[in-house]
Amino acid sequence: MKTYVISGATGMIGRALAAYLLERGDRVLALVRPDSARAATMPRHQNLRLVGCDMADYATYTPDEHADVFFHLAWAKTTGAGRDDMLAQWQNVRCALDAANLAARFGCAKFVGAGSQAEYGPANVPLSASTPADPQNGYGIAKYAAGKMTAALCRQLGLAHCWVRILSIYGEGDNANTLIMYLIRALSNGETPELTPCEQIWDYLYVGDAAAALAGVADRGRDGAIYALGSGQGRPLYEYVNILRDCVAPGACVAFGARAYYPHQPMYLVADIRPLVADVGFAPRVSFAEGIRRILAAQKEE
Repeated sequence: MKTYVISGATGMIGRALAAYLLERGDRVLALVRPDSARAATMPRHQNLRLVGCDMADYATYTPDEHADVFFHLAWAKTTGAGRDDMLAQWQNVRCALDAANLAARFGCAKFVGAGSQAEYGPANVPLSASTPADPQNGYGIAKYAAGKMTAALCRQLGLAHCWVRILSIYGEGDNANTLIMYLIRALSNGETPELTPCEQIWDYLYVGDAAAALAGVADRGRDGAIYALGSGQGRPLYEYVNILRDCVAPGACVAFGARAYYPHQPMYLVADIRPLVADVGFAPRVSFAEGIRRILAAQKEE
């Protein structure tokens, strides 16, 4: 049994990662805000320990047990105008460095950080470690800086380091403001979703598959590697929308083209997952339609 620390454990990806690790028999230390209401959504398991530790406390927290790997998923101001709150994004970079130091105090051998496709900026080729980074907003700039700086710090601390640039993840517990959740909500209520033409080529990955990939990176990822995480299969966004519509409300109307693309809309967002396949044996298993059906089933159980 290994012990994994997860910061940002109450987010969609953090919860799925914790559940995946617990299911395979590992121990999980979940760093959560002491006042977190979402802590109640974490899996109930004898090998899960909730550790009350806010991001602001990473620099001073003293661990009372050993851990093997530290997953840093915590990040503030990830949506809307907050992505260009430069001071808040800079504080995220500082917290990432504090997390790397905390990983060393836990006695971890490896640090796995969650980056973002926002580090790349506009691109028209599958995204990989060799794709030039040109972030266009504060969030992307901060993620890029955090990846570079935690890698340098981990070398100083003697920790292995992997950085995973995450594309579009969806699944149970997703943010209510995402396109996927907006579509499910609107179609379930008999509304007609108003969308752009949705011609951009997109890459959606189910959260359970993302959790398996992150666990694989922790176990077998190369020290110093940068991985792009997605399904590796791009398709026009309108195809995803139609698949979702057929799962939620077959035959319902969707108003494609009712909205204009927003300025600087990325038109191509696909991951090159060949390094993940080669290094950790990653293989997405859940189709987009199946992932949507799982979200709908989870909503019925709430």
